[in-house]
Amino acid sequence: MSSEAVSRYEGRFEFWSARSGMSWMVRDPTGPDHETPASRLVAMTALIAAVRGSPIECFGSMDLLLGDERGRPREIMQADQTVYLDPSRAQLAGERAMVVGRHNYPDVVLEVDHTTDIRRGKLGRYESWGFPEVWVETPESWTPSRPRGLSPGLTVYLLEGGRYRESPESRAFPGWRARSIHEAMNESELSGWTHLRLERLGRALGESEGTGPDDSPLLRSLRDESRSEGRAEGEAKGRAQGLVEGRVKGRAEGLAEAVREVLGSRGIECSERFLAELPDELARAGAVESRLAIAAAFACEGERDFRARIRAR
Repeated sequence: MSSEAVSRYEGRFEFWSARSGMSWMVRDPTGPDHETPASRLVAMTALIAAVRGSPIECFGSMDLLLGDERGRPREIMQADQTVYLDPSRAQLAGERAMVVGRHNYPDVVLEVDHTTDIRRGKLGRYESWGFPEVWVETPESWTPSRPRGLSPGLTVYLLEGGRYRESPESRAFPGWRARSIHEAMNESELSGWTHLRLERLGRALGESEGTGPDDSPLLRSLRDESRSEGRAEGEAKGRAQGLVEGRVKGRAEGLAEAVREVLGSRGIECSERFLAELPDELARAGAVESRLAIAAAFACEGERDFRARIRAR
């Protein structure tokens, strides 16, 4: 495959070399088993970012490019997911690829070994190119084309002294162990334990930066609306029971607005009736805890799925 053919190619490949003119193509068509870990990582980092109070950006399966002395592509790899803890460092706006030597490295690169084994060459290139942290995830689901000796699990590779070493936990996300990451990527939906881990990660990262949930526009708006509407409604009631009900309704109204924003940002279409009834729905389900409702909004596939998630809490 020539460099011109690569530039026009719109499919997925693992690696391309200008010297050999060869490209390693994805063995099987991509499906949910392969794509879920990468999309799940996006959802989890979004929750961490909200609690941390500063954004985390995932750029997906973009080209990672090593150029020659004239700047022409020499080798190209495509990862399954790329994560920048500080999006301002990425400087990738308008770029078609992350270029080694021009752009900052992602903090984490995720490779999903569902039908391939990146240890047979690709991992060595990540090492020689200088990528600081690579996660290799092998899903629990099995496929006949999976290479022999490839067992389910997640391995974290950290670059130290120009060489990778396996680590039981991430360096970019201190305290997030490889076993916990693998479990979260293979859950049918994020469990309560996973939500707690993500919240702790977000708070720990925020403490090191001096940020927190109040620095998240979404959570700050939710807090302010919940407090003001709950107080106003409660004072109007005048009695103890009225105060409690008013605060619950106020929190539900504020939380409903936050949920609407999350669903809208994800392109989830909802009926007018659902949007209007959302505050009462949250109050009836007792889902006025922002962590649970926001997590459901990030994870759901539609309004029916959202209702099922908050009712099953």
